[in-house]
Amino acid sequence: MIRKFAMVGVVTACFVNAGAQTQQEAPHAATRQIFSRHVPAAGVSLRVSLIEVTYPPGGASPVHSHGCPVLGYVESGALRMRVRGEPERICKAGESFYEAANGIHEISANASQTEPASFLAYFVCDGDQPLTSDVSAHHGLENK
Repeated sequence: MIRKFAMVGVVTACFVNAGAQTQQEAPHAATRQIFSRHVPAAGVSLRVSLIEVTYPPGGASPVHSHGCPVLGYVESGALRMRVRGEPERICKAGESFYEAANGIHEISANASQTEPASFLAYFVCDGDQPLTSDVSAHHGLENK
């Protein structure tokens, strides 16, 4: 089962620079858990979760981190993303992306001020840990 998810990890990452925009006062994203299931493995309790994230026009998420790897697929619209230490990028509908565990997501937002955007996020985590953690308070970060 783990090998099947590793194969899904071979995704196309998009690396397109985008103009700087602020996320101050941006409406938050709506999320909906699509699927969640424990995956037994030798000595490990894995849990697979599928979350749909929908950003309204101009919407964004607070600065955050995930304790496990995330595979994403953009269903509609386009996303602005930047993980600390990596360049900002735009991922459009039909594209996939990979996020390593424990990265600080400084920008996670809708790239459009007029159209909504949505994506599916596949989490494969050890046990029942939280899927997302707000790190702005812990690192003195604000949405950028």
